[in-house]
Amino acid sequence: MYYAIISQDVEDSLPLRKEARPAHIERLEQLKDEGRLLVAGPHPAIDSPDPASAGFTGSLVVAEFDSLEAAQAWADADPYLAVGVYANVIVKPFKPVLP
Repeated sequence: MYYAIISQDVEDSLPLRKEARPAHIERLEQLKDEGRLLVAGPHPAIDSPDPASAGFTGSLVVAEFDSLEAAQAWADADPYLAVGVYANVIVKPFKPVLP
């Protein structure tokens, strides 16, 4: 089943994001290589695909896991969480309908 991992950043998270980004992306690439990643990306802090120094306000990952517990465990091990990028993370089931 798919699960949505919805993360909210702390204020001024950009320096922390830059620090942990390589490890964060590596984990997403692994999900992609396993054919389990539906979509992943950050929420820009401004209405722009490249928010520059404005940074980001959070992230969304939708991926396939065996259970809610497995999705939560994966989210709990995110490098962004470890360095303090995320203020909170919600994990819940997701049912793709369209396209």
